[in-house]
Amino acid sequence: MINIQDTIFPTLTKMYPNNTTDLHRRTPFQLLIAVIMSAQTTDVQVNKVTDTLFNTIQTPRDVITMGEKKYNTAISSIGLHNSKSRHIYATSQLLIQLHKQWVERVTSFVYKDPKPNAKDNQPTITDLTSLPGVGIKTAKVVLHVLWDAPYIAVDTHVHRVSNRLGLVHTHTPEQTDKILESVIKPEYKYVAHHTLIFFGRYHCTARRPACDACPLYDICPWPQKSKYHW
Repeated sequence: MINIQDTIFPTLTKMYPNNTTDLHRRTPFQLLIAVIMSAQTTDVQVNKVTDTLFNTIQTPRDVITMGEKKYNTAISSIGLHNSKSRHIYATSQLLIQLHKQWVERVTSFVYKDPKPNAKDNQPTITDLTSLPGVGIKTAKVVLHVLWDAPYIAVDTHVHRVSNRLGLVHTHTPEQTDKILESVIKPEYKYVAHHTLIFFGRYHCTARRPACDACPLYDICPWPQKSKYHW
């Protein structure tokens, strides 16, 4: 019996071959704060801000040098900027002040891209979620992008398409997050993260999914798909 995933993920990989984040960044620390800023905000809007901001902000110390008030002003066009600037400033302080062992383990995370498979320098989800403003979704994105960790960060897009495609049968993103990684076959965990996000963001959208031009239409079990196919 053919597993539906053996059709879904090769197809999505062809649709979205660039399996990486849309967020612009040059350093791992920039990725961390960009992901924090992207909550309830589009990646496009975050990039508009960071394309200028990241000329100055590359490390935690740069944030401290700028100061929380000035940083808040710099990201004021982003939703929830007050709480985000507060969290990013506090996270920057903590990354600088954390005990020596933690800092040594994540030096490559803060200042430069890790080498492929450099697991010794990989922080854990617990490490990252101890930082202000960093939830499980943010931690999974960072670990996936920087270390190819087999995590799937579940946002509203991933939750929606995972249910429409029959990968899960859940009611909330939180429920999806708890089980999706155990459902996805090991060989597809790396590509699943971004391909599901992009498929939900650009094709299988919430209000007007492009079912009429969907290569997965024939195997998709979503009962409402015929409404959008003509």
